[in-house]
Formats: sequence, structure tokens, C-alpha cells
Amino acid sequence: MIVQACLNGARPADYHPQLPLTIETMVRDALACIRAGASEIHVHPRDTDGNECLSAVDDLMIAIRRACPGTLVGVSTGEWIELDREATRRKIAAWRVCPDYASVNLSEPDAPAIMSLLRNVGVGVEAGLASVADAERFVALPDCQRVHRVLIEIEEQNAREAADVSEQIYETLVREGIHRPVLLHGFDATVWQFIEQARDRLWSTRIGFEDTRLRADGRPAGSNAELVADAVHLMHSIPV
Repeated sequence: MIVQACLNGARPADYHPQLPLTIETMVRDALACIRAGASEIHVHPRDTDGNECLSAVDDLMIAIRRACPGTLVGVSTGEWIELDREATRRKIAAWRVCPDYASVNLSEPDAPAIMSLLRNVGVGVEAGLASVADAERFVALPDCQRVHRVLIEIEEQNAREAADVSEQIYETLVREGIHRPVLLHGFDATVWQFIEQARDRLWSTRIGFEDTRLRADGRPAGSNAELVADAVHLMHSIPV
């Protein structure tokens, strides 16, 4: 049961003035978030123009591990990053300083192959499930029990519908006997409700500019570390 800091995601540069897009700012935020109580870091590496880029992983991993030794660090493998299946596979295979884990979206056609490739290069898999269809596809995979963790990551913005989808995903995992750690998170309007749900279910969660720029009380966040501090406080609070 941890709080993972998700530093930037696919957000554009104008999403927030403190959105970290360079190695220096990502390292700065990673360190600040660990000091604020985060246990892990999830980050989308960027090239020198600020664009997401899988080739930027090596340099970023070296820098973050120098600043935050012992902290687990993960990245995304989203198909939108390279927009080319073969380029995605080639760049992952070329990593020389690998992240500890990488998220794979089960909604993407090449997900099973990317999961296998990650295991072959020694990287843990976070299986991203955004729908019941994703969950059903995941549990049918022969290696589904070998993932690092399951991400239940809901983009639906209606609170009730989002909660229903997350519960149906989890019920699918339970029905098929999948016993892997769960990290639950929402997006924009549902972020804080899912942090509370994660707390109540004793699951892990995440927070950062990838998911929201608003603090738990609705005020704009000044930094990723502020968001992390709010989430850590909420996760350690006693449910009313």
C-alpha cells in the first residue's frame, strides 16, 4: 500500500508551469516527491524538445537513481509515444539502464508482445486496465500472474460510473484467481475519490500532474510534491 508519484504523463507543456519536462526538473520533482512521502516514481521520459521518447530512458534512469538511490522508478510504454510498433519494440530492447517497471496498456494491440519483451530485458510489468474488456484480455494471458502489479486506471469522469468500472475490473481479477498487487488511480475529476477508495481497500495509489493539477481541497497545486503530501496524508487518515 504505497503512494506512487506520477510526475508528468503525456501532459502538454502548458498544462502547469511546474510540469517537469527535462531531466533536471524530473530529477528535482522525483526527489521532492520522495521527501514528501512517495514510495515510487512513475515518469514519462522526454527528449530535448520536451516530447515523449523511449530513447530518453537511459539518461533519465541514471540521473534519477543518482538522486534517489533505492527508489523504484517506472516509465510508460504507451503506443502514442513512438506511434510505431516496431520502433517501440526496438527502443525498449535497446535500453541499457532499465527502469524497475514499465506500464503496459492492455487496450493496445501490441500489449502482450511488449509485456514479454519487458520481461526479457528484466523490467517488471504494470498491467494497465482501463476497462472490463482490458481485464478480460489480461486474465486470458498465460503470464498474467507474473506481472509486477495491476493498475486499475479509470478515465471515466462520472464518479459513479468510474467506481462501477473499477469494481467490475477487480471482480474479474478475483474471479480468475489473479492475486497481484493493485494500484488504483483516477484521472482529473475522479483522482481524489479513487485515492480514498484505495485507502479503504488497502490498495496502492498514485498522484501527480499526470493525473491532476488540483489538490485534495480543490486548490491548484504548486508542485507534484504538494499533491503527494496531500495523498500521503489522505492514505494515512482514518476513514469517516
